[in-house]
Amino acid sequence: MHDFGALRSLHLARFQAEPAIFVAPGRVNLIGEHTDYAEGFVMPVAIDFATLAGISPRSDGKIVLYSENYGDEKTFDAEALPEKASKHWSDYPLGVVVTLAREGHAIPGFSLSLWGDVPLGSGLSSSAAVEVATALAVTSLLEISYPGPLLARLCQRAENEFVGASCGIMDQFISANGAEDNALLLDCRDLSYTLAPIPPEVALVIANTMVSHSVAGGEYTSRRAEVEEACAVIARHRPEVRFLRDATVRDLEQWGQEMSPNALKRARHVITENLRTVAAAAALIHHDLKELGRLMAEAHRSYSQDFEASCLEADAMVALAQDLPGLIGARLTGGGFGGCTINLVEREHAAEFAEALGARYATEIGIVPQIHICHASGGARRLA
Repeated sequence: MHDFGALRSLHLARFQAEPAIFVAPGRVNLIGEHTDYAEGFVMPVAIDFATLAGISPRSDGKIVLYSENYGDEKTFDAEALPEKASKHWSDYPLGVVVTLAREGHAIPGFSLSLWGDVPLGSGLSSSAAVEVATALAVTSLLEISYPGPLLARLCQRAENEFVGASCGIMDQFISANGAEDNALLLDCRDLSYTLAPIPPEVALVIANTMVSHSVAGGEYTSRRAEVEEACAVIARHRPEVRFLRDATVRDLEQWGQEMSPNALKRARHVITENLRTVAAAAALIHHDLKELGRLMAEAHRSYSQDFEASCLEADAMVALAQDLPGLIGARLTGGGFGGCTINLVEREHAAEFAEALGARYATEIGIVPQIHICHASGGARRLA
């Protein structure tokens, strides 16, 4: 939903005030899953699904949050913000406001309207889009500005510390810093990044399995704990290893027997996924699409078998794409346990690919999927 005028009219009708309007995109990750909190590498793309945020000041000291998607409004006292989340949609924008307050900013009253088309629970990072759009809107009202990487860190803190989801930095970073027609190889250790151009003849086809997930749920948290368990074992032998970013497959061969079987598998995924992600960026930069497709296939196998973060429906969606004309590579994207697959497809075949994949999935699984042909978008910004 990129209808600036529709959000403006909605906000005016509801709050009788002219809003400033901001947009923050969702994202799809081409490769590099569950590597970000191990200070590794990821390669996301900002996409043309986004959240719009409209904001206007209030004089009554209240913070009023309205979501058009949920058809719901919540009101808070700007001088008595909640200390913890309530497991409500408002936790995401409110967490940004609370984090800004903890940074020492005096938070005034305001009205905030949110409206977006990032599918919820799909792995396309609807939560980060809400957080980044909210952060841009509120900091504008405060007349302060955070550089993109710092804005992403602030939004990550909101999700980690207030919402209670142990996400890494990737989702917020790409939403705040995305570049049109490019993927972004991000080093999650120092937040340096390299742009990897997506050739104009390649389309991003995102296939929603219609199986939703929540990153605040137990599966995501348990996987992260297993990654940290494996790292701790290696660090006993190599103290310089603070994160699995610093570990090698050789470390697993030497000390894997000291880990639980699950921790060993999770670590193998993270360590090899880091190598694949750097190699995939090089393949994209050098226009070696065959190698990129091979790496995506290997990444999906690792995500499904070693990290065990796929599901029957996602595995089926990837398998059903394999012999369709135009496919370059396919894999499950996002936090896992459902959500979307990302398919790189020759643009001339994208429409027929999407139609055929949808029909196959509906026949095989009995669920009609949502399939979208997307392009790489720019990052978050104020709309004129």
